Amino acid sequence: MAISKTLIAPILISLLLLHLAESYQKVITTMVESPGPSPSPPQKIDCDDACDARCQLSSRPNLCKRACGTCCARCDCVPPGTSGNYDVCPCYANMTTHGGRHKCP
Repeated sequence: MAISKTLIAPILISLLLLHLAESYQKVITTMVESPGPSPSPPQKIDCDDACDARCQLSSRPNLCKRACGTCCARCDCVPPGTSGNYDVCPCYANMTTHGGRHKCP
């Protein structure tokens, strides 16, 4: 009788470990086979609205909107507010005219 109890315990432990290993393998297989979320395409900014907001206090709004529109089309970004905040959109901030001045308002 003592021999049967000593044999049953390792058999039960082995079956438990086997079951855990199979479950773990199914989880790993599912994680590898299932595709992750696909990255969404970047959202296009509405340059007209963004430049209207950026140039609303400008002394020369038409010139401001034209320059802002060019920069927005190239960078797909316009910094918030009516001036400054260039750290939000480095592409916009780094554009310069032939004279070395900021192109984008």
